[in-house]
Amino acid sequence: MPASQALLVPVVVMFLQLAISTTSTRTSTSTSTATTHHDNVTEAKTKTTIYPDFEVLNVKQALRETKTRPMKPSQYQELFKINPNDSESGGKKKLKLVHRDKVSFSNKLHHNQSHVFHARMQRDVKRVASLIHRLSSGSTAKYEVEDFGSEVVSGMNQGSGEYFVRIGIGSPPRSQYMVIDSGSDIVWVQCKPCTQCYHQTDPLFDPEDSATFMGVACSSAVCDRVQNAGCNSGRCRYEVSYGDGSYTKGTLALETLTFGRTVVRNVAIGCGHSNRGMFVGAAGLLGLGGGSMSFMGQLSGQTGNAFSYCLVSRGTNTNGFLEFGSDAMPVGAAWIPLVRNPRAPSFYYIRLSGLGVGVTKVPISEDVFQLTELGNGGVVMDTGTAVTRFPTVAYEAFRNAFIDQTQNLPRASGVSIFDTCYNLFGFLSVRVPTVSFYFSGGPILTVPANNFLIPVDDAGTFCFAFAPSPSGLSILGNIQQEGIQISVDEANEFVGFGPNIC
Repeated sequence: MPASQALLVPVVVMFLQLAISTTSTRTSTSTSTATTHHDNVTEAKTKTTIYPDFEVLNVKQALRETKTRPMKPSQYQELFKINPNDSESGGKKKLKLVHRDKVSFSNKLHHNQSHVFHARMQRDVKRVASLIHRLSSGSTAKYEVEDFGSEVVSGMNQGSGEYFVRIGIGSPPRSQYMVIDSGSDIVWVQCKPCTQCYHQTDPLFDPEDSATFMGVACSSAVCDRVQNAGCNSGRCRYEVSYGDGSYTKGTLALETLTFGRTVVRNVAIGCGHSNRGMFVGAAGLLGLGGGSMSFMGQLSGQTGNAFSYCLVSRGTNTNGFLEFGSDAMPVGAAWIPLVRNPRAPSFYYIRLSGLGVGVTKVPISEDVFQLTELGNGGVVMDTGTAVTRFPTVAYEAFRNAFIDQTQNLPRASGVSIFDTCYNLFGFLSVRVPTVSFYFSGGPILTVPANNFLIPVDDAGTFCFAFAPSPSGLSILGNIQQEGIQISVDEANEFVGFGPNIC
């Protein structure tokens, strides 16, 4: 059965679902607080929306995409060539965004789906453990020191080396692959002279070759903002270590960054001279967190404290994007409030009120997803975590509801962190119940089937792509974010979903 494309529009969320076919619908009446850009909406609306109870997963297409081979080094430079027709007017700065599996950072082009999947899950487990450690510290002072350390190292070693952009560093600009991380506040790159550096694809950045590199003095305000700073010969230094033995050491500097044709001067970056960890070929990290040292925090005046991104789906031949500036905020998105956690200013929290499977809103107390006054729990949006986590009580109810509505599908043994899997070998397509996120205030996000039932090998094993959280923290991971434009408007404290896709 060939899959067609259909628009799923639960309440106010409008985005194109990929590889979906629908033949039956139900009617729901909900209250929405956002139908256009949030600045233009002041009153709630009640509307009746028709949307499907089920989707069709195109099994054949999903398996075909697992066989997509990463590009050779000679090919992937073409990905990031500047298109002269791209517009950067109105304060916008737009970059292409690709998943790490699309680019080979080694001479071996081995691409076995099972190997890629298990490697991704291993990174993901480390990433989640790192986030929970950072967010569960009982001491605020201890949290701040460890926060800075993990923000530099966790960007790649703890599993957030998932999506890459290419930017220019210095003058003249030297192109470098950088990992984006919505939970980090540091812009950081490996630098010469390097006493110990991991392998990266591009030549190491040499400050001596840049006319705009300027070291930060120990007495500067920038150095004061670094919790774990030191001083050597009048220059501000950082030395950050992590419990697994990874570390980075170097100097803080002000440098020029180039995004396409846009030049941004005097950005505070970490220049790492001694680094150790599993950094998979990228030169450094572009921190997009909510703290003052992140790229967004430093350039709030130029970007309006706003950015938008779309994480391209795995195995496709399309590119995602990362765009800066208030003009990048789309009309037609579903806007929900951005929640702040004083204990974790780097992270973007959202209010989730419930989960849905097909016709059922799963009976889960909304309190399970709430951020407490002590800064525990809550729901974090994270580009570096692959698989969405929910507290165990919520996950088990959610999973059981999905199992109840997929009794017709042949089961398979659990794989890695997934305990609910299916043997879809020989199927062209299968009918599965819709999966929805209910947000506080009314909006409902219905997730494309490819974002919650994913192949874990080449043999037709598909798994329900959610996992229990070992704590009260919920994390909205990048698999569930794929293909949907997500916009963060820090200035007005809103997060938007849709309406565009990638």
